[in-house]
Amino acid sequence: MTEATAATGECLDNTLDGLNEQQQEEQEREQSVQGEEHHGTVGVRIEVTSAPPTATDSVELVAIDGGKQEDEKADQTQQQTAVTMSQSTTKQVTKADKDLPERGSWGSKLDFILSVVGLAIGLGNVWRFPYLCYKNGGGAFLIPYFVTLFLAGIPMFFMELALGQMLTIGGLGVFKIAPIFKGIGYAAAVMSCWMNVYYIVILAWAIFYFFMSLRADVPWRTCDNAWNSINCVNPYDRKDLLCWETLGVNGTITKICSLNSNNVSVTDLADPVKEFWERRTLMISSGIDQVGSIRWELAGTLLLVWILCYFCIWKGVKWTGKVVYFTALFPYFLLTILLIRGITLPGAFEGIKFYVSPNLSKLAESEVWIDAVTQIFFSYGLGLGTLVALGSYNKFNNNVYKYVL
Repeated sequence: MTEATAATGECLDNTLDGLNEQQQEEQEREQSVQGEEHHGTVGVRIEVTSAPPTATDSVELVAIDGGKQEDEKADQTQQQTAVTMSQSTTKQVTKADKDLPERGSWGSKLDFILSVVGLAIGLGNVWRFPYLCYKNGGGAFLIPYFVTLFLAGIPMFFMELALGQMLTIGGLGVFKIAPIFKGIGYAAAVMSCWMNVYYIVILAWAIFYFFMSLRADVPWRTCDNAWNSINCVNPYDRKDLLCWETLGVNGTITKICSLNSNNVSVTDLADPVKEFWERRTLMISSGIDQVGSIRWELAGTLLLVWILCYFCIWKGVKWTGKVVYFTALFPYFLLTILLIRGITLPGAFEGIKFYVSPNLSKLAESEVWIDAVTQIFFSYGLGLGTLVALGSYNKFNNNVYKYVL
């Protein structure tokens, strides 16, 4: 009994020790299974030997793949999270889209064409271009003008319109394609702002002249007005003045004319057109130290032009497209009237002859070429972001190349 008991106790001890070791191994394997549950199916075979060493009984335990089920649950959770985030993002984008105003487009292709024509043909072609031709050798100025037009004007004109049409954004944001150059967009916006202020002041002067011309005779034709000086004489009456030449103090010959019982040098004679501009329209003071008073007539015409400018754009691009039917075609009407009036004035033949027989020696001067480039950029509005904005209202598949040419 004692030996049997001892043998039984020893066997139990061995069995318990074996079971403890098996439990430890099982715990370790369960921990390893939990660490590898995201790596696929894990099979575990545990063999337990009974108390008698000679026994062959064994127990096979197969771990069921719980990791796969947990993976499926995790995937479902991730999918639900992704759907929730997607719905949230969609709601945010939809809300942002609702907050943004709808970007308009031209009502027709003719609206776009006339808008671009109205930008290119304006006051710069009426008064600045003839002055530059006169200053830079007459018809000789046309050579650098057309060279600049084909080498710089038309390519940049097309590039800005195409860039705006592709990105559907104005001149301020178009440089987002290259953030390092976004300062150019801000600079162009500032330049465009100053250019608009400058142009509107000129339009205010033009409106003032328009109102002053609504009478039987324009006031700048004669010298019988209150603002004219005693040296004022009409250019057409100068040929009837009694003039002679006299020897000056330094031995120079000076031409003197008799005007209003006074002897006046030819250089001191005043023109009624110039005096109307300086002494009636602007009322120029004697110096910077005398600011003068506000010209209420010009302030009124300036306010009128700003109001007209507002009503040209207040309903969006479709309304502006209808306004350009007048603003784009009126300069051609005005140029036609000025052409007919110009060729009927005395001395018109000399002016035409000046254009026909150009002074080609002026082409050697760099200033002539600089003036030609400046006029192209000035009249076509290049580099100001205006063309980019006009092109941005086109449809994406619009053939802008065709209309630029």
